[in-house]
Amino acid sequence: MAKTVLIGSQWGDEGKGKIIDVLTANADWVVRYQGGNNAGHTVEIGDQKYVLHLTPSGILRDECKCVIGNGLVVDIVGLMGELTDLVKRGIKLDNRLFISDRAHIVFQYHKQQDATKEGRLEKGKKIGTTQRGIGPAYCDKADRIGLRMGDILESDFLDMVESHAEAKNKVIENLGGEPVDIDHLLAQVKEAADYLRPYICDTVPLLHEAVKNNDEILFEGAQGVMLDVDFGTYPFVTSSNTGAGGAPSGSGVPPNAIDRVVGIVKAYTTRVGEGPFPTELTDEMGAHIAKVGHEFGATTGRPRRCGWFDGVVAHYAAMVGGINEWALMKLDVLDAVETIKVCVAYDCDGERLTSVPASIRKLERCKPIYEDFKGWNCPTTECTSWDELPEQAKKYIQYLEKLTGVKVGILSIGPKRSSTLLLDR
Repeated sequence: MAKTVLIGSQWGDEGKGKIIDVLTANADWVVRYQGGNNAGHTVEIGDQKYVLHLTPSGILRDECKCVIGNGLVVDIVGLMGELTDLVKRGIKLDNRLFISDRAHIVFQYHKQQDATKEGRLEKGKKIGTTQRGIGPAYCDKADRIGLRMGDILESDFLDMVESHAEAKNKVIENLGGEPVDIDHLLAQVKEAADYLRPYICDTVPLLHEAVKNNDEILFEGAQGVMLDVDFGTYPFVTSSNTGAGGAPSGSGVPPNAIDRVVGIVKAYTTRVGEGPFPTELTDEMGAHIAKVGHEFGATTGRPRRCGWFDGVVAHYAAMVGGINEWALMKLDVLDAVETIKVCVAYDCDGERLTSVPASIRKLERCKPIYEDFKGWNCPTTECTSWDELPEQAKKYIQYLEKLTGVKVGILSIGPKRSSTLLLDR
């Protein structure tokens, strides 16, 4: 059975939630391994729509077990609200949800610190953080002062939270922000801790036993490779390793257990937040893609910046992530586009680049080198196989495969489970 990592290959928001949901039809486990509730995965089942921020998407499959891994930073108040809503909608959690006792906790003071710090930055230097406290929580982890889910199991947990909150309030006030109400914080934390306590455990033995039993395991990433703290468009990135390399360190499963990496990539490119975006369209075509593609963030509601497919980014993500299969999303959004452009390289100060530069200043100077591609000008949403796709749509997919060096194994032509083709060519 496969041990599959599913990663975003652009700047996030590629549609990982849907593909995880499709692949969980045969999965025994789904493991979320990094990030926090600054990400959102949207899954549509029939007429029901679910937006999951911390809960692995496999929770929507009755027989699937789900792990929130050690690589996450967990907003326990937010997670309690998310799980409560799922239970109200008939989703069972008992003996299905397991939260690593090594995962770090996001508190309200992290959010306040995040918002205060971002608010102090000048326009043009803002990171575009969601202000969910993710960065400050990861900072505490690296600084070895964070609190972890396992601390909830200790009798003096609230005392530890109070002590940390008092220290953090001083930091926030020094930054010019409003300190958190500690009494209110403790009341919220106590309620969330009591709710989550039954699900907290050492998840490493569970996953190693699953590997030993040859179970089907899906490792679910958040964001995308271009937001990876090491390989993304730094400093306009998130605070964790979003690529396939984050799966072993964020779950405790050894790297040699993983045998498949699926990269999620849109048929065009989007980005939320600040930072360079070489193929961004600020004209009517960009507005058209945003409208047809419903390009708004699942977590923040912020409109996504839209642009043409960036082959430089996709090829780079494939190299970094060891991607051996694409899940190509939202092909249908381009159904009515007469001429589609594809970025095949960058021009930077007269130099042709085919890889993403590390320097943010250099990337800001990059101009996309495009090749035009004739559109298919007919709907794809009702197609049920490769053979039913318009000929030009097939050629477009094959063109992207050649450009990136990776085959498309999964094709999405609509938001529902049923609008997904597993290509066997």
